[in-house]
Parts: sequence; C-alpha cells; structure tokens
Amino acid sequence: MTGTTLGTSPYRSYVYAYPHKTAYRPLAGRPGGRPLLSDLWATERKDALSLYLHIPFCEVRCGFCNLFTRIGAPDELTTRYLDALDRQATAVRDALGDDAPVRFTSAAFGGGTPTFLTAGELERLCDIAEKRMGADLSAVPLSVETSPSTATADRLAVLADRGTTRVSIGVQSFVDAEARAAVRPQHRSEVEAALGRIREAGIPVLNIDLIYGIEGQTEDTWRTSLDAALAWSPEELYLYPLYVRPLTGLGRLGAAAQEAGGPDAAWDDQRLRLYRAGRDHLLAHGYEQVSMRMFRRADAPPTGPDDYACQTDGMIGLGCGARSYTSSLHYSFDYAVEMREIRGIIDGFTTTTDFSRAEVGRYVDGEEARRRHLLQSLLQAEGMRSAEYRERFGSDPYEDFPAELERFAARGWLADPADGGSPSAGSASGRSPAGGPAASGLLRLSPEGLAHSDALGPELFSPAVRAAMAAYEAK
Repeated sequence: MTGTTLGTSPYRSYVYAYPHKTAYRPLAGRPGGRPLLSDLWATERKDALSLYLHIPFCEVRCGFCNLFTRIGAPDELTTRYLDALDRQATAVRDALGDDAPVRFTSAAFGGGTPTFLTAGELERLCDIAEKRMGADLSAVPLSVETSPSTATADRLAVLADRGTTRVSIGVQSFVDAEARAAVRPQHRSEVEAALGRIREAGIPVLNIDLIYGIEGQTEDTWRTSLDAALAWSPEELYLYPLYVRPLTGLGRLGAAAQEAGGPDAAWDDQRLRLYRAGRDHLLAHGYEQVSMRMFRRADAPPTGPDDYACQTDGMIGLGCGARSYTSSLHYSFDYAVEMREIRGIIDGFTTTTDFSRAEVGRYVDGEEARRRHLLQSLLQAEGMRSAEYRERFGSDPYEDFPAELERFAARGWLADPADGGSPSAGSASGRSPAGGPAASGLLRLSPEGLAHSDALGPELFSPAVRAAMAAYEAK
C-alpha cells in the first residue's frame, strides 16, 4: 500500500507539536490583552517541568530548513542574545513564584545550532539554565543539538562537564553529492571527524539525523548512509523524510514536489520505499522503533521523554524561537522563515526589557487538549492506553473521535487487537457487541500506520486550527 493509493500524500506535515505554531496569533488583540506569565502559571503544576533554551544561529542554512534560525551573528549578536535570554529567564523564574516547588525534570538546548556558541558562551548558557531557572543540569537528562562543523573538542568538553546526556548531530547524508543536493555543504570526512570527537567526549547518548528522499538518492546510497551511521553504534537514529517548504533554499530553487504544486506521486513512492528500507535495516541491526522517525538501540540508556512527546503540559521555553506550554495556553514569540524577517525578530528580542507577558500564542480548550493528547500519543509506536485517556479527560477516545479512528482503522493504520492494538476496521468505534466500551484499551498504530504518521497526524487537527493555519501568511 502506498500513499498515492490512499488518495492522500503520506507526507503532509511533520507533527511534533499541536496546535501548530502557524495557528498562533498575537495576544495583544484578545480580550484582556497579553496575559501575565505569573497569572498563566499560578495554578499550574510546577514540580515536573521541562526546560528548553533556543539558540537561533547557524553557520549555514540547509536547503530544506524552515526552522527559526539565521546565518551568522555579527556585531556581538550572540552576546546581546544571551543578555536578553538572561533577562527573560529572570522574569520567567519570578513568574513561576515560590508558593509551590519548582522543579525541572528534563532540559534541552536547540536551535538553530546551540554549538554555534563558543565554549565560553555555552558555559554562560548552562549558567542561565541553572542559576536563573534553577535547573540542575547534572541531575536531569540534557539534550543538545550540534552540527559537524561546530562539534569542536572545546565545546563538547563544556557540554560533557555540565552534564549533557545526549548530543544530536544533523548529518542528513554521508554521501557528499546528496549533501550538496540538499544544500548542506559538508564532506563525509568532516562528519566522521565530528562523530569521533563526540564519542571521545564521553557523552552517553549519540543521536544521528539522516534524511531520505533527496534528489538522486537510491536504496544503495541510502544504505551507504545508514551503514556509515551504524559504524558509530549510535544509541539513537532519526530518519527524516525530506520536505520542501516555502521560503526555504530548496523551495526557492523550485525543487520537485513543493507544497504549492501539490503532492508528487513518484517522490512519495521514493520516500516510502526508502523509509521502509531504512526501518527494516535498523530493526535488523538491533534497533527498536519508537516513532516513525526515531529508532533507539535496544541496549541504549533511557534519556527522558521520547520524540518530542508533548502530551503533557509544563514546558518552559526560553529564547525567541521557543514555545511554552501551560494547560490553557501555548505561547511563544513571532515566527518567520524568511531571513530578513527572522533577523528583525531576533533584533527585537535582544532589545526587549520586559518579558513578563506572553506575546503570541493559542489558547487550548478541553476539546483541543483531547486532540493533542491523542495525536501525540498515537504517533508513538507504543501507542496509548485508553484507561489513561479516560482518567485524564473522563471520556473515551472512541467516543470523542469516532470518525477519525474509524477512518484510520479502515486504512489499516491501527494495530489489530490480536497484536495488542486497537480494534481493527469495522469496530473502530471501540464498542463491544454488548455496546459497552472496548475492554482492550491499547490504541496503537500498525507498521503501515507508523509509515503514514505524517498523513495521520494532520487529520486529527481541529477545523479551527486548520482554518488558522490556512490563514497564516508565511513570512
């Protein structure tokens, strides 16, 4: 079965958070205006928070990248950015208050490329997390993103010394021609040298990101990259399908299958074929599938929440590209892809003195919270137990989302009950013959469902979120 035979592309959107950031809007125009962070967090649980610090700088911008990042940082911009990050952290920690225990159970530095910062600047970044926010980086899982050219020995030494448990490096391809086709200027020798330095630093978990669907990529060249990665025995591997987004380098070059041109059946088939080949190759080499993208070595140590599993709230994001999640509001700063717009947002962030209010976001009501929990749980290979859903929301997922689950079951995207999964096609309502709720209660994707995660996820978006995303003007 391929995406084209289902009548929809299997590669509609990578859903790593819901609602999508393009559904956020300025909060100033809403009744009550921009809410105070102290009010937003007053009634939230704060004893198991996640901390994310965003560094919006890269040495180059890859052709497929639509993340919030800029190339370079002239005129001491990193210093001014860290100054602003320090001010923001102070304001956010004050807003959290001391009426109830404030405790962080995980931390991450992302971007951009956090290791764009110098070793000294990385020390300061860790100090902001610890001295301003109160996170004990040596006692919680700490994940940091890096790139081949910035994974230098001095930077890695800082990260190791400050308690980093996981480093994720974006390699994308070990084949130089494919890296050039993805507008990612690098050579395999540079990648291998960086991987050697990461291993020498002694950080417990190495993750390698690879991309499939690059122009000219074949199953043989894909296998070359997979085997080159496996030679380092990484604890984790992420396999990403290539997307071509508006305003990105590949988008401006007019590469095949731009979103504006609709789905490209041949490209969809190529990506599905390479995905399956990569999945099977990693499973045969002792890796377990955690999600469509994530694979973990069976003997790898656990490092905290899997694959951006954001079913729960309590995320504190610092930096102008970071998101924060409370139970009622997801908020951030303005978002852009085009470089001029990003520069303006970063410059505005560095001159901000008052970080006491939320600027841009989207309120999340009970129905959206149910969608978010189902979506984020279902996209994990282990699935979701209906009992946990009922305990949190007081209802059954089959009652809340009967049409969607029936459709997924009919397509073969839900695991069969005999395999410990959800009801199969024809019983997706979750009802027993007597009409009561299904007793089995594990809602889990089939292998084919995992392969179509990027089609399934967007189908769970609410009409309101779809409308907001459609009305968003890319910039």
